[in-house]
Amino acid sequence: MSSSANLDERHSRFELRTLLETSRLLIESQDPDFVLNNLLLITMGKLLVTKGMILIFKPGENVYYASRSKGRGWLKEDDEVPIDFTDADLETSVLHGEKYASVFEQIGIEKESILFNLKTTNHHIGFLCLGPKGTKQELTEREIEFIESLTIISSVAIANSRMFKEMRHINRRLDRKVHDLNTLLELSKDFNLMVDRDEIARVFKFAMLGQMLIRTFFFALDVDDEKSIVSISGIKEEPSKEDLDKLFELDDVTHISENSDCEFLNENNIRLVIGLKFQNEKIGVVGVGLRGNKQEYGPEEVNFLQSLGNLALLTIQKSLLLDERLQKQRMEEELNLAKNIQIGLLPDPLPEIDRFDLAAINISSRQVGGDYFDFIETPEKNHLVAIADVTGKGVPASLLMANLQSMLHALAPIDVTMSEATGSINDIIYNNTPADKFITFFWGIISDNGTKFKYVNAGHDPPILFRKGSDEPVLLEEGGVILGAMPTMMPYESAEIDLKPGDLIVFFTDGVTEAMNPEQTEEYETERLKECIRKNRDKTAQEIQDAIITDINAFSNNIQYDDITTIVLKVDE
Repeated sequence: MSSSANLDERHSRFELRTLLETSRLLIESQDPDFVLNNLLLITMGKLLVTKGMILIFKPGENVYYASRSKGRGWLKEDDEVPIDFTDADLETSVLHGEKYASVFEQIGIEKESILFNLKTTNHHIGFLCLGPKGTKQELTEREIEFIESLTIISSVAIANSRMFKEMRHINRRLDRKVHDLNTLLELSKDFNLMVDRDEIARVFKFAMLGQMLIRTFFFALDVDDEKSIVSISGIKEEPSKEDLDKLFELDDVTHISENSDCEFLNENNIRLVIGLKFQNEKIGVVGVGLRGNKQEYGPEEVNFLQSLGNLALLTIQKSLLLDERLQKQRMEEELNLAKNIQIGLLPDPLPEIDRFDLAAINISSRQVGGDYFDFIETPEKNHLVAIADVTGKGVPASLLMANLQSMLHALAPIDVTMSEATGSINDIIYNNTPADKFITFFWGIISDNGTKFKYVNAGHDPPILFRKGSDEPVLLEEGGVILGAMPTMMPYESAEIDLKPGDLIVFFTDGVTEAMNPEQTEEYETERLKECIRKNRDKTAQEIQDAIITDINAFSNNIQYDDITTIVLKVDE
């Protein structure tokens, strides 16, 4: 074998060994910068060139940037240059200046230079740019093949290192998410055990300080249109009402610049404001300052803060709902007690009055109501019959009704006329109740062994009197204005009627005549009541009352908007 052949064989072995060692070194590396740096140094050293550069393609921007650059006159590192390549160009392994003169001119390299394509099967990475040899000789075919082999190995190594780098980044993000989820899980367990809002605010504060390294923050809540601070730290002065209104008007995620138009945010160096929603309504706002490690707030931090804020928000909402439920439960208990007391104030059982058949009922539209009826025996063995309706419903009306009842029972034994007594009741109610509270009131006294009925009507729906043998009723209207509207200036008028066997009187409140049909387009009215009584007048008092209630329910489809009270008084035949 000649000495030239021996030399070529030694060169081949050297190049092969170099490739093997280089490939192992590059492929084992997981650092793209290390791979690129070694690729450039090895090729420049191997070929004895004085200029070398690596261009990395930026996907989507059609530009390249100089990742590594050696030699004067070429691009500096990180310089960018736009280059137009065809798909065929990017499939070419080696690009020479003679064919790609315009491209080489764009890059700013000599036409004697060579571009080696850095690519894998699926991706174009960039180019290795090598200037001419210091000896001005062209690269041999063997040298080009060596560099091509080296670029193939380097391209694979770069792709792998990029993949490993991305995987490490993903793993770090996954680790962070797992950590955040575990933190939120533990905090949710703590929050679920809490009902005290001060304790919730304290745990939220420690989570912000410990988990997020945030020293300056605030947590504001809007409950029933009242905005207030729930938790705060590092804030110079709490936000004013105007500041809170502005904070709630910000977007759900707002990164705050140093020159924000909100003075409160600038003064406290707040950098991020997050809105918190419940049932699609913003009812909470969290604002945070710079983190202890000076890092910016990325998507992961924003998501964590949103989740943490929502946990605290939901826990506070739960405590508010619990308070509301307990308050409602207490109110229900109090209303049930009031209902039982009110029921106890009504006569039960009804008294027995000689020569009379009686029936009476009170149906409240709520647990307690403002309708009232009563039967009171006087010292003269006469019987007082009363019915009243307090404006409004619920507890206020029931209290006023109870006061009226106590006044009636106090006046029953006193020897005063009905007109004087009605005037006294009116003045007491006028002087001791709000201006919007009134009472329609009717009362009468059955006397002379049930043959006389003297009455006063203070603005109440007139009771209906059906005489024996007559189909046209008489309305008992004599009296005066409703109780509590004005002081007594004129005496209340009274009237007296004779009661004969078979006569029938029906007393009622406006819940009867003002009952509405389901469409709420028509009222029951007095004429329907008269007709119902007319059809059932020959029945017992209880049967007449039942017929009235049944007829009202049929008309209104059992929908009741007001208290319903009736008294049926029938003279025995």
